[in-house]
Formats: sequence, structure tokens, C-alpha cells
Amino acid sequence: MAQVEVLQVLREHSPAHISDLTARRHLAPSTVSGLISRIVGAGLVARDVDPVNHRSSVVTLTAAGRERLATWTRTHKDPMDTAYAGLDDTERAVIAEALPVLLRLAEHLDEQTYGSGLS
Repeated sequence: MAQVEVLQVLREHSPAHISDLTARRHLAPSTVSGLISRIVGAGLVARDVDPVNHRSSVVTLTAAGRERLATWTRTHKDPMDTAYAGLDDTERAVIAEALPVLLRLAEHLDEQTYGSGLS
């Protein structure tokens, strides 16, 4: 899921620095760095030297990344939106209250899985 979040940010804010992605998605820097390495390898984003600060790099969503994101949206987000619309206000409130904790849990899982650099 974190990979999709990074692609979503890059769709709206590209090119971006790793620190931009970290701040926008509230993910640990090591998590974002690991994700970027994997999705660069998959051809979903391109990493280039920052034209302003040559010691830094920026990442940009590629055409393949845009297509992957569009496919994910069709297969995951659209059905989720439909299911969410069928919930009542109380059920939506419970989900909204639980989301911050679930996001922290996902970040910890990403750190355990990808933070060590062993991916």
C-alpha cells in the first residue's frame, strides 16, 4: 500500500525529493528510500539529479508508473469507494477513528520488512 501512496503523491507532485514524499505520506525516510529503490527498479519512477542542488536527487513518475496507478485504482480504490458508500455514519466514524492507528501499524510493518535494507 505504501508503494501506491508514493505513486499517488508523485502523480500530483512530480518531481519530488525523498523528503517531500516522507512529509506528505508520514512515512519514515528509510521506508520511502527503500520503496523508491524498488519502484525505480520496476521502472515506475525515474530518479534524476536535482537541477537546482546537484548533490540531491528527485524522483518523477514514469508512464509505466501512471499506468500501474490507474490499474490499481480500477481494481482497488473504485470498489472500496462503493463499499464505503454503503456504510452508515457510525461505521464511517469508527473507520475514521481507526485509520491513524492503522497507518502507524502499516509504517511499522514497512520498517520491519524494508527498513533493514535486506529487501
